[in-house]
Amino acid sequence: MIVCLCHRVSDRDIRRSVESGVRNFEILQDETRVASACACCLDCAREVFDEALMKAGCAGRCEGACASSCASACGKACTGVVVRATAQVFGA
Repeated sequence: MIVCLCHRVSDRDIRRSVESGVRNFEILQDETRVASACACCLDCAREVFDEALMKAGCAGRCEGACASSCASACGKACTGVVVRATAQVFGA
C-alpha cells in the first residue's frame, strides 16, 4: 500500500529500507522522503517502520546503544542512531 502520497512511498519501500540496514526513522525520511512534506502519513509510516524493525529483530534490544554495540547486541549492523522502542511494545 502507498503510505506517503506526497512522495509515493509504499510500505514495501519502508520494509526494504529496514532490511537494507536503516535503523533510524530520520534516516528513513532522508532516504525516502516519507512524512517529510505534509506529514499526514507520519503515524502510519512510523508504525510500518517500527513493525519492520521488530521483524528484523533489532528493535528494543539496542535502545541508546551506539552502532557497534547494537551490532553485537542483535547481530545486525545499524545505520545511525538506533530507534528507541516503547515500553508498550515489549510489555515492560
